[in-house]
Amino acid sequence: MIDSYVFGKVDRISPEAPVPVVTVKRKEKRLGGAANVARNIKALGAIPILAGAVGKDLDGDVFMDLMSQEGMSVSGLIRTDRPTTVKTRIIGNKFQLMRVDEEDDRETTELEEKIISQHIHQLIKTEKPDAVIFEDYDKGFISRNLIEQVVEVCKAENIITAADPKSRNFLSYRKVDLFKPNLKEIKEGLTIEINPTDNASIAAADQILREKLNHNLSLITLSDQGLALTDGSQLIRVPSEEINIADVSGAGDTVISTAALCLVAGIDLQSLAQIANLAGAGVCEKVGVVPVNAAELLDKALIALTDSVNNG
Repeated sequence: MIDSYVFGKVDRISPEAPVPVVTVKRKEKRLGGAANVARNIKALGAIPILAGAVGKDLDGDVFMDLMSQEGMSVSGLIRTDRPTTVKTRIIGNKFQLMRVDEEDDRETTELEEKIISQHIHQLIKTEKPDAVIFEDYDKGFISRNLIEQVVEVCKAENIITAADPKSRNFLSYRKVDLFKPNLKEIKEGLTIEINPTDNASIAAADQILREKLNHNLSLITLSDQGLALTDGSQLIRVPSEEINIADVSGAGDTVISTAALCLVAGIDLQSLAQIANLAGAGVCEKVGVVPVNAAELLDKALIALTDSVNNG
């Protein structure tokens, strides 16, 4: 999808309705959605291969141009008749005032699903990735059958799988290596209440999740309570960072990207949780959806991990 921005200044209220008038100063289009995950992966030094669909429309052309500008391959992309998803954020005086979404989130047809599945299978066969990340936004591209087929192939090829779920396919990500819901998603997906300050409550929710998904790791982001990472036996809690929040958009993309790369690198779970938390917090200090800054993350991670060793 495309993240579109309209930046401007607000100094009066409209006489037509009680809404602010934004005097536009500049406009900007950025790669969004799963493409933002790809940007994060690239920023951290790995090579992303984006597998997805964009429309046969002008916005689809813009998306392809943005990919080219970022130096990322479009070989994994297909063009479809559905419109390219565009999220337009209106920013006035550095604050987001409104978001306008243009999209068609219908589920793929049986034929589309078959084409997509074959396309992704071929990508996995030819590119031999270290990990596959399902970045699900409930836009209809990812289906239950597609998830099952891709996970099965990845298991056979010893490829790490990670999932950032939404409601439609929440309980379809069986046997993935890393499952990363946020607090709202896990509450709605399991129809339970969770106390984010209580480890026992989080562990109980994770146990229910494991019975349904039979996955390996749960990485649950808990908003202002930081995050929790568990393999079913140990629960690691990392508190939220003390930061000046400018925009939380895209933080989940950064967390799943960083966590997946940590798994590929074989980093221990405690360090994985701390690094992913630092990465997510870092992008919240920037306006708009932006990828992680690798140099800043390295500096913060070295300090945090050194402190953990000294205090451990």
